Amino acid sequence: MGEDSAEVRAQVRDVGRANNSATTSTTTVALGDVTEHTDNPLGELEAGNRPSQRSLIPEAPGSASSSRWKWVPYPVRRFGETVVNWARGPPNPRNFKIDPLLPPTQHFPIVMLAKVLPQRKHRILLFAFWLVMWIVTFALVMRQGLVASEIAGWGTPVKISCGSTYWSGDNGCGLDGNLCRPFTDGGFAFKCPASCASYQVLNPHAVGDQEVVYRSLVVGGPPADSADGTAVYRGDSFICGAAIHAGIVSNTDGGCGVVRLIGTQRDFNGSSRNGISSLDFDSYFPLSFAFENAECASRDMKWPLLAASVVFSSVISLFVTSPAAFFFSVFPGLYWTVGLATDTPNYASVPALISREVGNFVPAMFTAWVMYDKMGVRRALRGLSAQIEKTVLWLGACWVGSLTNHTFDFIPIQRLTPHDLEQQPGARAALAIIIIILLAIVSTQIWFFRQEARLIRYLGFYLLLGVGLVICVLLPDLNLRIHHYIMALLLLPGTSMQTRPSLLYQGLLIGFFINGIARWGFDPLLQTSLALRGDAQVGSPLPTITAPVVNVGQNISEITFNWGSPPGPEYDGISILVNDVERFRTYWDDDFNNSPNFTWARRGGIEENEYFRFAWMQGADSEDYTKAGTWNSRHEWVDMAPGPSKKKARNVVAADLIPRDFLGR
Repeated sequence: MGEDSAEVRAQVRDVGRANNSATTSTTTVALGDVTEHTDNPLGELEAGNRPSQRSLIPEAPGSASSSRWKWVPYPVRRFGETVVNWARGPPNPRNFKIDPLLPPTQHFPIVMLAKVLPQRKHRILLFAFWLVMWIVTFALVMRQGLVASEIAGWGTPVKISCGSTYWSGDNGCGLDGNLCRPFTDGGFAFKCPASCASYQVLNPHAVGDQEVVYRSLVVGGPPADSADGTAVYRGDSFICGAAIHAGIVSNTDGGCGVVRLIGTQRDFNGSSRNGISSLDFDSYFPLSFAFENAECASRDMKWPLLAASVVFSSVISLFVTSPAAFFFSVFPGLYWTVGLATDTPNYASVPALISREVGNFVPAMFTAWVMYDKMGVRRALRGLSAQIEKTVLWLGACWVGSLTNHTFDFIPIQRLTPHDLEQQPGARAALAIIIIILLAIVSTQIWFFRQEARLIRYLGFYLLLGVGLVICVLLPDLNLRIHHYIMALLLLPGTSMQTRPSLLYQGLLIGFFINGIARWGFDPLLQTSLALRGDAQVGSPLPTITAPVVNVGQNISEITFNWGSPPGPEYDGISILVNDVERFRTYWDDDFNNSPNFTWARRGGIEENEYFRFAWMQGADSEDYTKAGTWNSRHEWVDMAPGPSKKKARNVVAADLIPRDFLGR
């Protein structure tokens, strides 16, 4: 088109020369001046190089468009024009559609179903029957998993979570641990779910002078001199993790048993057994437990439930061609499988779990409709006849994403926060690798969108999202938190096309969304520092402890601590832990117990380490504790290292703290 225009203009100039040579000369000089002007590319236009699409560069000097963009340097405008024209895509856009590999094989389920049931209403009835069979099978298998044989003398085992424990941590059990009594002559029959070995503490937990993080909290085990002896565990250990370590239950299938409180014990021996490495503790703790030898039959049906759902969803994927019927049957199936079987949240009872999942299911289904109708799922699945490829790529990736707690458990990133990335080994390197992979995927998806001439629209969409995220980052007193489901919603529009990579990415993102909502719910995008910190340190001032006075006697030895003034009027007391149990608490305005120091006594003949930690208090809440100082077995004081230990063992919820009703059996 540009060459034709140049030819016409050349013919006009030739005619002009024949009629009026003087006028022609003047016109030629004028055009030459414009051609050489750096801000006006009319020379290129005269040469027949006018772009086929609308240009961002002004077409004529003095025009309104020229005045509007004149302040922008010409090279910048030229670069912008090139980028925009490239982003618009080719003149003849493509609409990507997957041509099935081995069409007869992939079309076989559709053809066979059409031959067996030629009428559409019969196929609809069969589809409804299949969904009912899925629900009934799931319910029957789950019911089987809830059944546990009654244990003589202990009754029916009670379902507990992977994080259930007797001890609330630090001063959560009150002075001398009185809120967590009794310490002995108690116990109950329990039932553990599967995969409890992977349940970890996500912030440092103090065990004497040790700090545990990103591992199962199990302290103790069989005695060092006998691997077959009675395994004894400290009271703040995870009961299910300890049961796996002791061989009472299986990590793969879960199981049941009987736990019994045995009071104060000393010298907890650490060891590696059954996939769990327990810690040792060379002093005493007031609450300990062991496991009874009891006949018990129980099994967590997580894996049978998963297998049943995979089979039912795969059959639907192979035989159903309607995108809506496929998506809105598979999505709730995966949601309930995750929420009730493969990655259940902590819960006190099955009815409480179902109630929680129902509460999240309604908004999840509304979001599913938005994802299907507005975010590209319909476009990716519409007209797709490659049934096997859809099953492997989309549905297979969706299952992988929904099983994040198993499939991506090897990645050393528990939570995407600066605090976790700093303290978890390998987290930064893993995040860098993930970012590189994402950049490669985004680059390929940009190429596909350009081929479909839809790139500019989606770049504008993501530009708005980017601006919104920047605003969220800049909001005061709030922190941006990218959860599973938020990441899926952010990236899902970038998969709205029918290519094999897009099917894979889209299924994976839908799985991420399902796992995030079924396990954690709709956690907010913006969280306060307190909510985001959870049970990590609060950054409060630490007490300054002067060198203690040690008095060694024949029958009793004593150590006396003194501390400096509190750093501010808001701190009205001090708390002292001995062997991770609060043994002393005082307030400045307490006339009955306003001790300026603290003396701890040790009976003569006892030679063991004792560990002390100190924290200021605001009312009933303790601030950060110091790291542990040690009064060793030789009656020598080893000062604590600088910096805080942790604030609390963790945020213990009702499902994790063993009810006192179970302890009197």
